[in-house]
Amino acid sequence: MASAGKQVPSGPDWIHEIKHDGYRMLVIRENERVRLFSRNGTDWTRRYPWIVEAALKNRQKHFVIDGEAVVLGVDGVSDFNALHSRKHEHEVQLYAFDVLAIGGDDLRQLPLHLRKTNLARLAGPPVRRDHRRAVRARRDRAGAVPGGVSHRP
Repeated sequence: MASAGKQVPSGPDWIHEIKHDGYRMLVIRENERVRLFSRNGTDWTRRYPWIVEAALKNRQKHFVIDGEAVVLGVDGVSDFNALHSRKHEHEVQLYAFDVLAIGGDDLRQLPLHLRKTNLARLAGPPVRRDHRRAVRARRDRAGAVPGGVSHRP
């Protein structure tokens, strides 16, 4: 369980990530079928067809990815109000942060750093949809992410 801290932890035992303010989403691929589900089980498959298309382009036919659907503001920070308003639906991007299963294997018991390695292999380099609001995220000098979350792998 996450807890608030006053100082960013440092050292090789920590992974730092941006904490996006969006909708948590599972991407489930089973052969040629992809489904997108929110945390509360809402099916968003039809709402974000470009995420479905991207999942179908992957060579792996079975996987479950955990991520966050976000809209980035002009400052590069996720903008929950823009996402929630549905006025920027075409700008929604998925930020994948974990892989829970690949090829029928349940990975949830693996350490986080191994799941991250598997996610990197599965997803390949980041794919950014080209639009006016997307910009690169910034890291502070300590290597941690403002508005971020830190994990022990």
